[in-house]
Amino acid sequence: MGVVILLLMAAGVAAMLTRRLPTAFALVLLAVAIAFTAGAPLTGKNSVLDTVLQEGAPALAATMIAILLGSWLGKLLEETGIAATLVRKIVEFGGDRPVFVALGVLAVSALVGTVTGSAPAAMLAGLIGIPAMIAVGIPKVTAAGTILMGIAVGVPFELPVWQFFSTALELPVDTVRGFMVKLFPFALVAAVAYVLVESRRRGVEHTWSLKSLQGGPTAHGRRQSLGDAPWYALLTPVVPLVLALGFELAIIPSLLAGVLYALVTTTRPREMNRRLLRTLYGGFEVAAPPITLFVAIGILLAAVKLPGAVDALEPLVKAVSPQNAVLFVLVFTLLVPLCLYRGPLNVFGLGAGIAGVLIATGIYPATAVLGMATSYNQVFGVADPTSTQTVWAAQYAGVSPQQVMVRTLPYVWAVALGGLCVTATTYL
Repeated sequence: MGVVILLLMAAGVAAMLTRRLPTAFALVLLAVAIAFTAGAPLTGKNSVLDTVLQEGAPALAATMIAILLGSWLGKLLEETGIAATLVRKIVEFGGDRPVFVALGVLAVSALVGTVTGSAPAAMLAGLIGIPAMIAVGIPKVTAAGTILMGIAVGVPFELPVWQFFSTALELPVDTVRGFMVKLFPFALVAAVAYVLVESRRRGVEHTWSLKSLQGGPTAHGRRQSLGDAPWYALLTPVVPLVLALGFELAIIPSLLAGVLYALVTTTRPREMNRRLLRTLYGGFEVAAPPITLFVAIGILLAAVKLPGAVDALEPLVKAVSPQNAVLFVLVFTLLVPLCLYRGPLNVFGLGAGIAGVLIATGIYPATAVLGMATSYNQVFGVADPTSTQTVWAAQYAGVSPQQVMVRTLPYVWAVALGGLCVTATTYL
């Protein structure tokens, strides 16, 4: 039975890789197939309908709400001109010094990455940041990679990500936060190294006419027409982080506080209601794809945690899982590419199910699985040519996602290695 479940997982990966099925649909079908293979009844306790579908679908509800609030805050950063102002000020400060401009855009991308992820984060920082970097001579691939590496610096402090790992792995938020703080220095060093090495290694490339920027002036002009946001409004991305990290406030109230701060510092009282509703509805549009994915992940987690699935998979997974700390680091570092192209170790796909199996079978403690999953997430968010932020940044810069992957992968692979080393020394 365990072999059959593994074959089903392989078929699910194939369906996602070939794009025969959207990821969310493939995960739900895989969950139902695993449940039936594990001998789950149709209804009742540990069943397909009641346990896998009914209880699994809302299992990550707290994460979905956090995603929605992060998307709402992201729309406010866009509409109020906060993100555009941050980028413009950094570019003005950097002047015609390419490395300084790139490091400034990197910093803004990191701030944006603490609020929201995926393509919206790349757009908030990249709509102005990418043309500015290319204009001062940063190569196109390096410019796109800078946005992505910057977002990855912010990911360890992205509150919806904390909520996802807390709920999915059944760990306290404090535990997730503690490991993310340890992961942050690796992401920061790798990102700064990327900018310094790639911008100097490839030299200055002045490209004044870019096909990818033909639609850029409209967006840029719209932000210029908004004017600069007040200096105190520029603190908006920091507000939720200070509340959640410094004062240990719960994630959802922290994000709501960020929404209110952005609104109060940029909007006249008579316009607040309309702006709140407009950006909230826009946030729903942005949040819809990841929320759909989290519904599917919850269903998959419920399926792999069924007693029949755990009993079937435990001997197989245990036989191939390294227990020695050194082997743990070596093996899972070598497996890093399996989180690319929606591979089996992508935590926002089948990787969530594998994480659930590792915990449910008791092969690794949940904290060790947390370290492994978050380390892989740093790779996926930057170098995966199928992730929305990578595709957007690459296309906007006028290069292919594969070119960005080749340039960024060594750096984020090193981040994953650092995270796995911390995991092995701390939790194994």
